[in-house]
Amino acid sequence: MRPRIAFVTALIVAGLAAVAIFPAAQAQTTQGSGDAAARFNVDPVHSNIIFGVNHLGVSTFYGRINNPTGEFHIDLANPAASSFEISAKAENVDTNSANRDKHLKTGDFFDAKQFPDITFRSTAIDRSGKRTYNVTGDLTLHGVTKPINIVIEHIGTKDTRMGTRSGFTANFTIKRSNFGMGYMVGALGDDVTLMIGIEGVKKKQ
Repeated sequence: MRPRIAFVTALIVAGLAAVAIFPAAQAQTTQGSGDAAARFNVDPVHSNIIFGVNHLGVSTFYGRINNPTGEFHIDLANPAASSFEISAKAENVDTNSANRDKHLKTGDFFDAKQFPDITFRSTAIDRSGKRTYNVTGDLTLHGVTKPINIVIEHIGTKDTRMGTRSGFTANFTIKRSNFGMGYMVGALGDDVTLMIGIEGVKKKQ
């Protein structure tokens, strides 16, 4: 059970980085939703941080970090003026096993009591394609802050019955050992793959 827990931890590590990967992008405007610049609050119910880690060299184990929060600013005319600040709680690690989740929150992995917050703050954003953007930012996990570079894709921006919404997706990999989470590296992979989907609701002026 510990091997799986360890590997879940790796996933979580990746997870945050996650969290943080939802910068400004070219909005896919529909039905009057195309403001050139807008600010959005992350919708925790419709946002996901999923992580995957190699387990014992025979499979990939997946988990998630529930209820990410934060905000992002989209400026379609000037992507460099966009910004993203995404957060998640280590306590929200979910691997569909109460015992494993409990272990992941200990000092072997996330150490959720000492380092409760996982955060990502963008430092630079530039367009790389019609709907894709290069995002550089600082990922803080397990009390360690490291710069990371990711590519995000803007899925769209649209007026809905639940307000004007915009969202992004990103897939990237981090090494958990770079963030002081080296427990059981070998039995559990060091590389953690993060799959992130962020949806935000436009702030009222």
